[in-house]
Order: sequence, then structure tokens, then C-alpha cells
Amino acid sequence: MVQRIDRQAGRMNKDNYTEINANTWDIWAANDCEWSRPVSHEAYISAKAGQWDVYLAASKTVPKEWFLPFEGARLLGLASGGGQQMPIFSALGADCTVFDYSDRQLESEKMVAEREGYAINIVKGDMTKQLPFDDESFIMIYHPVSNCYIEDVLHVWKECYRVLKKGGVLLAGFATELNFLFEGDDPLRVVNKLPFNPLKMSDAEFKRMAENHEAIFFSHSLEEQLGGQLKAGFILTDIFEDRDRPGGAKIGEYAPQYVATRAVKG
Repeated sequence: MVQRIDRQAGRMNKDNYTEINANTWDIWAANDCEWSRPVSHEAYISAKAGQWDVYLAASKTVPKEWFLPFEGARLLGLASGGGQQMPIFSALGADCTVFDYSDRQLESEKMVAEREGYAINIVKGDMTKQLPFDDESFIMIYHPVSNCYIEDVLHVWKECYRVLKKGGVLLAGFATELNFLFEGDDPLRVVNKLPFNPLKMSDAEFKRMAENHEAIFFSHSLEEQLGGQLKAGFILTDIFEDRDRPGGAKIGEYAPQYVATRAVKG
């Protein structure tokens, strides 16, 4: 049974699309979304013993060499709530801050931190706004697939650059435009033109998406994603492609749908 947590009645308009997405994530989390299941106590203990893995996109784990030393490192989990990555990084000795707009995702972070007895700074906010952190506050930013829920990606890259220390690392995952071409899985049918921007849809179609909790998704080109990081001042140091886990979108059987990047503030 799907749990409803609608707080958007009468406010489903394009001006507050990030609130709609926050509400949608609350609903997904309440219904056991794969990306909302907190890590177990056993996984936390294993991480403390040096056995751990995390994901930026879908099915490939992030290379360990992409990270800086964790002990004492100030790390920002950007749009990274859910109790999946921050507990691992905390177990490894990082000083973690998690930033997200979903109450449910942040509740999971609090639950795991209380269960395992570590401190974490939990901040609710919208990454389409200026981040509520001082310049050069962090040495690492962990930003799993999430900028498909916002229209302006360059703003996020600029904010990441601002709040990172010199020599700091940005690890980011994002969906490619391939995900937005198709409607349905069987058969695959190319339906949408790119770029896909629901704010340019009719009000009726936008409202239908919001009411059905489909999330307000945006496609972003490699020019926006990779080029945006470069424009913000980052130096790209590594990259890998990824695709959905078994049972995911059918297009993943034919081509990668995600990219993960490692970039450094020079």
C-alpha cells in the first residue's frame, strides 16, 4: 500500500517544483525506495573495520582512490540523505554534514546516527539556493545522482566550488540525457525531445506529473554537467559510466545511463 504524505495540495505549480520533489521523495522513502534504505548496523561495523562500498550512480561502486583521507575530514553529503553514505563516511572518521530537502531522508540520517552513536550535522535545504555554508568549509563533497531534480546545474557546481577548500574533491553522479528520451519500457519508444524540461510543459501536464508523484525531472547535457564543472573552476581527474541495476529501466540493457566524476578544486 502506497503511503501518501502530500503537503502540496493547492500548491502544485511550477514556481515551487523543488517543494513538489521534496514531497515526492518523502513519499518514495515512506514506501521503501531502494535509495532510502539506511545501512544496517552490520554495514556500519564493517566500515569501521575497513570493509565498505558506496555508490554515486547505480550499480558500480566508487573507487576507493577517489577519496581523500577520511579521518577528521569535513565532508558534505549534498542531496545525499537517506542514511546510506554518511554513516559509512562517519564510521571511517569523517566529520559529516548532510544536506537534503526531504524530511524522510533526513530522518533516516538522524536515526542511524543515534543508533550508532556518532555526531552528524543535518541541514534541510534546497540546492537551487545558495548553500548555507561558508566559503571553503569542506574538503570533500559527495553528490550522488540528484541534479536531475533541478533546472540550473551550473549554480550547483559554482556553489560546490565555493564551499570546497583548495585541493578539495567533488565526487558527483548524474543521469545522462538518454534517460529522458523514452516513454515506457516495452517496447522502448522515443517520445521526448531534448532537453527535457517540465517547466516548459503545459500547466495541466505539469500538474499531472506532480499529482502522480513522478518527480519533476530535468535532462542535462554533458555540456552542462562536465562543461559546467569546468566552468566553475574544477579540474576533472577521473570518470566512469554506469547503468541501472537488474530490474531497472530497459534502456540500461543497451547503453550506460549515468556518469560519475571526480573533480578537484585547484
